[in-house]
Amino acid sequence: MSDDRAHAGDDPAAVLAGLPPYPFPNPSALEPPPEWERLRARCPVARIELASGDEALLLTRYDDVREMLSDPRFSRQLDADDASRVSDSDDGGVFSRPSSSTGGAAAADADEPEASMLGGPGHRRWRRLVGKAFTVKRVQALRPAMAELAEQLITDLVEAGGPANIGPALGFPLPVFVICDLLGVPRDDRGRFAHWSDTMLNMTRFTQDEIDRSGREFSEYMTELVATKRSAPGNDLLSDLAADLTATELVMTGQGLLIAGHETTANMIGKMVAMLLADREHRWERLLADPSLVPSAVEEALRFDANPGFGMPRYVSEETVVGGTTLPRGTTVVCSMASGNRDTAAFDGAGDMDLARRPNPHLAFGVGPHSCVGQQLARVELQTVLEVLLRRLPTLELVGDATDLRARQGLIVGGIDQVLVRW
Repeated sequence: MSDDRAHAGDDPAAVLAGLPPYPFPNPSALEPPPEWERLRARCPVARIELASGDEALLLTRYDDVREMLSDPRFSRQLDADDASRVSDSDDGGVFSRPSSSTGGAAAADADEPEASMLGGPGHRRWRRLVGKAFTVKRVQALRPAMAELAEQLITDLVEAGGPANIGPALGFPLPVFVICDLLGVPRDDRGRFAHWSDTMLNMTRFTQDEIDRSGREFSEYMTELVATKRSAPGNDLLSDLAADLTATELVMTGQGLLIAGHETTANMIGKMVAMLLADREHRWERLLADPSLVPSAVEEALRFDANPGFGMPRYVSEETVVGGTTLPRGTTVVCSMASGNRDTAAFDGAGDMDLARRPNPHLAFGVGPHSCVGQQLARVELQTVLEVLLRRLPTLELVGDATDLRARQGLIVGGIDQVLVRW
């Protein structure tokens, strides 16, 4: 371990003057905030101020983050009265909204029982049902169609001429097309989800009126779609789940999977391409010389991502000790998986991007009972996009310097405003 770590119980006030605003700014879109290394070394359980003005504790070390995400005492009950709010909006953000309510028509359906899907038996039941669609075997069966779609999107990109912004040209359309097909969302409706998704993931970008309006529109759309699936099932996930979930649960599932199924992967495609082209000789050209490294390169891009967004908040349901610090019941804790992924105690050469790194037990998808249910889908999407790009556009390069890339601001998920490329 190369960093000089003090005792985990050091007083945060002795390390940081005042309460630092969180998330910390990135020097550029691909560089980690310097606070991560400083806190891992001297103050691994640090007091922070959220965009709402509320206080929380931040975990930055790999072992502490992994422990928190696996411990049932750290719950997702972030709608509790004493839980901290993430967003500066009136409702406190997506994590603070009641777990059993989706708003609009769905929440008003009094004939349907509303079982929480966020914890305990309700969550285990939901995960068992939904997880059947995201097994390795089922996701691998989608790979040929993904490759065909990536081919077409890259053909369109080339025909339009460069330079091109990789996000709208490839990063957004591929995962949203895939998740919409999986859920049975009509193809003509695919373009409607970007704004709805952004407003639901708001931290500082949107007003409460914008959030409320988008929430109503999204809920009304999904409520109508669910009613269609229940009355005339098709060959899709929502139809398959209709016999086992209530209408309200189906609406919540559809909204959650549409957002999680495209937003993070869409942003990650742009970030991955930017990372690889930022050091083109040692990264992009190495993959051109040895495409068998694509799977491990994707895992390393996920680990190395310095711009993941907010992290994962949890609510402490009973007093516990983490990193030598006692956390009282009612504390809101934020785990920085990305900081943990840069921890030299967990990864040799943590600050270097090693495309052949194995094993690579990164935390990008979380761990434990609430790890990302669609992580296999995300992996295959990232691998497929990278494989097709390497083959179709071997001369790909960034327009401008990587240090000029700017992180997307104001949302819970991280991204880059523009990744301009030429070939």
